[in-house]
Amino acid sequence: MGNVVIVCEHKNGELVKQSLSAVKAGIDTARAVSGKAFMLLIGAGLDKAKGEASHYGADAVLAVDDPALAGYTAEAYSIAASEAIKANSASLVLATTTAFSKELLPRVAVKLKAGMVSDILTISTEGARVSGFSRAMWAGSMVSDVSVDGEIIVATVRGTAFEHAPKVDKTSEVRSISVTIDPQALKAKQIQVIEHKSARPQLADAGVIVSGGRGLKGADGFKVIEQLADLLGAAVGASRAAVDAGWVPNDLQVGQTGKIVAPGLYIAIGISGAIQHVAGMKDSKTIVAINKDPDAPIFQIADYGLVADFAKAVPELVEEIKKVK
Repeated sequence: MGNVVIVCEHKNGELVKQSLSAVKAGIDTARAVSGKAFMLLIGAGLDKAKGEASHYGADAVLAVDDPALAGYTAEAYSIAASEAIKANSASLVLATTTAFSKELLPRVAVKLKAGMVSDILTISTEGARVSGFSRAMWAGSMVSDVSVDGEIIVATVRGTAFEHAPKVDKTSEVRSISVTIDPQALKAKQIQVIEHKSARPQLADAGVIVSGGRGLKGADGFKVIEQLADLLGAAVGASRAAVDAGWVPNDLQVGQTGKIVAPGLYIAIGISGAIQHVAGMKDSKTIVAINKDPDAPIFQIADYGLVADFAKAVPELVEEIKKVK
C-alpha cells in the first residue's frame, strides 16, 4: 500500500470543516496500512490555510500555490491535483463528499486512470492494503460492499460517517508542489462567484437545523421558521420541494441530492418525510417533526412529533422560547 492524499477544500483562507472528515478517514487508513497521509491544498495565496492544515496530524501538507489557480475551475484544479498525487506515490485519494469534490474528483480519477467510489461510509483494510468500502444505495435503504481494482483508488467520504480530525500538538511539515498550469491552454475560467451570504451557521457545521418543506405553502412560511432558527442559533434547511418551488436557494436543500447533515437537533416543519429527504438527515441525534398530517412518514423516524398546523404551532413555540430566554 502506498500513501493517502486527502484533497482539502478551503474558503477565504480557511479550511472548510467538512474536509476534516476525509482527513480523519485518510490518516486512520494510512496508519492501518503503514503508509503516510498527506493533506493537499490547491489554489493561490494559501499561507493561512497551510498554517491551519499543519495542525491536524498529517505526515505533511502539500500545497500547490500558483496564481493560475486563483479562480477555481475543475479543469485547472484536476491538473494540479493529479500531478501532486502522482509525485507522492499515492494509492488512495480521498475528499469529503461536497459539490466541490463531486465535480473535481471524477476528473482527477480520469487523469490518474483510477477507479472511483463515491460517498463511502467505511473503509476496510487487510494487511498493507485497502480491501474495500461500504456505501449507501437507494437513498440509504441499503448498504453495499464495494471493492475497486487498480493501483490508485479515488473516493469521496460521507461527512456524517466519519468524525472530524482533531487538532494535535505536533505541526506537520508543509511542502510546496510545483505544477505546470498554462492559463492560455485552459478551456474554462472563473468569471464570477455568486455567494448566498447569511449570518446563520452553515448547514454542514450547524448543531441545530430548522428545515421547512412543501407544507409551509410558500416563501412567507420560511419567514416564520427563520424566527425559530434565529432564536436557537440554528441553520435553516429545506426539502427539495421547497427549493424546486423557488421559495429558498438551493444551497439550503437537505437530502439525497442536497446536503447530508447530522446535527444534534433537526426540526422538520411541514416536511412529509420522503425517502430522498430522510436520506440526508436520518443520522441526526434528535429529530423533531411538526406536521398537520398524522400519517406523514416523517413521524416514523422522529424522536418527538407534533401534529399541528405550523402557522399556529411555530409562533407559539417562538413565544415560549422568548419567555425562557
